Amino acid sequence: MKKNKIIYSINIEDVQNVAQEELERDLTDGELRIIEDKIGDQFDWHEAIASVIAMHISQHGKTVQSK
Repeated sequence: MKKNKIIYSINIEDVQNVAQEELERDLTDGELRIIEDKIGDQFDWHEAIASVIAMHISQHGKTVQSK
């Protein structure tokens, strides 16, 4: 598999849907820039990846062959 393949992403529509639910409005371009700059700080990527490995790979002893 290509090393630079994106596994998961969040787009502007995703962010605006949450803003509509939380604020009942769309975010401005300036607010979207803040989200873009800060959202990565909210995720513990290592823990998320390690958790999926533990739950779906290590426990089942399965490995998926590359295509």
